[in-house]
Amino acid sequence: MPINIPNLLTWFRIILIPVFIAVFYVSDETLSLHHKHVLGTFIFWLAAITDWLDGYLARMLNQGSAFGAFLDPVADKLMVVAALVILLKLGYVDAIIAFIIIGRELTISALREWMAQLGSSKSVAVSMLGKLKTTFQMLAIMFLLYQESLFGIPCDSVGTVLIYLAAILTLWSMVYYLILAIPQISEKTRNQN
Repeated sequence: MPINIPNLLTWFRIILIPVFIAVFYVSDETLSLHHKHVLGTFIFWLAAITDWLDGYLARMLNQGSAFGAFLDPVADKLMVVAALVILLKLGYVDAIIAFIIIGRELTISALREWMAQLGSSKSVAVSMLGKLKTTFQMLAIMFLLYQESLFGIPCDSVGTVLIYLAAILTLWSMVYYLILAIPQISEKTRNQN
C-alpha cells in the first residue's frame, strides 16, 4: 500500500465512520439531539470533502494507485451505508429508500468485480450519471442529518425530496450499468462455451 496524501485521506474517511456512528449513540444527556445533528452533519460533510479531495489530489499529484482505486469506493460506500443506517434508526428515511441505495451499491460493486474478472472493467467505469447520483445522495444525507431549518430552509423536507431523487437516480444508474455490461457478459459466456 503506497503511503501518500490521497490514501491517507481515504483512511481518515474510514476512521471517521465509527466516530460518526458514535455521535448518535452518545446519551442525550451528554449530547443533545441538536448537537448530534450538527456534529453528525459536519462529520459527514468532512468525509464527503475528503472523498472529493483524495481523488483530486491523486490526479493532480499523479499518486493514483491500485490500492487507492480499491479503497476509495469502499470508504465511500461504508460512509453512505453508515449514514443511511443512522437515518433509518432515527426514522428520517424510509427503509425502502435505504434498501434501494444500499442494494444498488452492492449490486454494482459485485458487477464491477465480475466485469474485472472478465477483463471488461472499463465497460462499467464510473459515469456522469453515477457522479450525479452520488452528489444527490451526499446532499440528501447531509440535509437529513441536519434536520433543522438553515437560513429559513427546512432541511428535513429538502433532504426528503433529495433522497427520493437520489433513489430514482440510483435505480437509473444501476439499470444503465447493467445494460452496459450485458453485451460484455453475453460475449464472454459465448466464448467460454
